Amino acid sequence: MSTHDPGAIDAGNSVDWGRTSADYAVHRPGPPPSFFSRLAALGVGLEGQKILDLGTGTGVLARQFARQGAKVHGVDISAEQIAMARRLAEDEGLSVEFAVHPAESLPWTEPTFDFATANQCWLYFDQAKVAGELRRVLRPGGRLVTSHFSWVPRLDEIARRSEQLVLEFNPRWTGADWPGEVPQYPKWAESDFDVVDTFVYDEPIPFTRATWRGRIRACRGIGATLPASVVEAFDAAHAKLLEETVPESFTILHRLDAHVLALKGR
Repeated sequence: MSTHDPGAIDAGNSVDWGRTSADYAVHRPGPPPSFFSRLAALGVGLEGQKILDLGTGTGVLARQFARQGAKVHGVDISAEQIAMARRLAEDEGLSVEFAVHPAESLPWTEPTFDFATANQCWLYFDQAKVAGELRRVLRPGGRLVTSHFSWVPRLDEIARRSEQLVLEFNPRWTGADWPGEVPQYPKWAESDFDVVDTFVYDEPIPFTRATWRGRIRACRGIGATLPASVVEAFDAAHAKLLEETVPESFTILHRLDAHVLALKGR
């Protein structure tokens, strides 16, 4: 199954992550250290490995893998996201190769990578085409790692109320009310992949009113979709909601998951 058509995701809304690169860089710093520790325990992100980060965005995974000594390339279709990823890596003195490329059309012509990673982005791809590209660019024994770092609105009241407000401004957003289910073997993987390893766990993530506002501005339903004037109006309403209902500092429960997958027949 492929859901690479944005219209199939949010009922025709155009999704452009470049619109929210500034907020994304500040307010979506990526999964917590526990996530990378769990990946490392599965042999992912180790020193000397060659890793291709698909849909890299501002490079949150790519930069962490580089800190750990991996040799990393990050690709994304958004020029704005790649520009931000380069800036953040340069500011930290990290060596990461970033380039504007769709995951469905990679520039490498021979097996190059030990791992490909896709965090919070696999649903946007033409998954069959990406699987074909991975057969070409992954080394023998190479693996794909798909992962997510998502709040759980059915278990977290603050997240639920924020989602309700998002829907008032963007009724087409389909990301609301995620039930928290993480399948052992995702249906999309059945034709091309075998699941080698997987994990799922919950962690409360600290926020302030300001940082949670930034995080929600940087979500698909707001910053990546709506005009700037509507984003501003939403943010003002969200600020009012938070001031009336939550303390200055709080946590939001997140569920983190990853699947390590091998290409069938490899």
